[in-house]
Amino acid sequence: MATTAAPAPAPVPVRSPLPSSLAGRTAVVLGGSSGIGLAAAGLLASVGARVLLVGRDEERLESAVARVTAAGTGAPAEVHGMPADVTDDDAMEEVLARAGAVDHVLMTAGRPARIGPVTELGRDAARDAVAAPVGAVLDIVRAAVPRMEPGGSITLSSGILVARPRPGMAAPFAAAGAVETLARALAVELAPARLRANAIRYGAIDTPLLRSRYGADGAEGDAAIAEAGAAMPLGRFGTAEEAASAAVFLMANPYMSGEVLTVDGGQSFA
Repeated sequence: MATTAAPAPAPVPVRSPLPSSLAGRTAVVLGGSSGIGLAAAGLLASVGARVLLVGRDEERLESAVARVTAAGTGAPAEVHGMPADVTDDDAMEEVLARAGAVDHVLMTAGRPARIGPVTELGRDAARDAVAAPVGAVLDIVRAAVPRMEPGGSITLSSGILVARPRPGMAAPFAAAGAVETLARALAVELAPARLRANAIRYGAIDTPLLRSRYGADGAEGDAAIAEAGAAMPLGRFGTAEEAASAAVFLMANPYMSGEVLTVDGGQSFA
């Protein structure tokens, strides 16, 4: 008896690749209470997207929601916040259940890297430094994909250590490389569901995390960051908004998948 082949899934929806096409779409921003995640949330709200911010610090998250709401279009932006640890699988399930149908997921949350020669890191610390970041991404993907709409996207975060490794950074370098490889693998695996996956390789960006490394606070901090940034190829560090705009581009363009974009102002080649 002949069998009937299952009909091919519909192609990915054709939409304008401009950010305006994100109006009314739901974006979950993990690590959205500061830095690049917060900047991305503001850009998304400014084009009318519905935004759910996720971060560990509840007080900082409330401040971020207020700031992003103010960045919205003419009508009040639909912006929500939910405190959660992105490494907590159960918490991520709860976050995504609250979000409902999800169009885009941006993961910018991270944790301090384990720095030091691999021979000086304990076995458990070395393994955790590589496995934990990738495991967190996999857990989020597993929770998000069943709730995502065709044409949606997952955007992961990497860094230029992948292109320019330094001594003592083998563990975070390995984790960042694994995240980029995972983005490409997910692009293939999720394509039949008409979902997309990409990664962004960031250089040094002027965020609270970078400022903490320079001990830069207030007006004196601005001067310290300007002085340090003068050594960059373009004479300054990138802004969080400049970095975040790459994520918005990847969400908006329905034909971008399996890509690793670099946003570093030429730092990879300097």
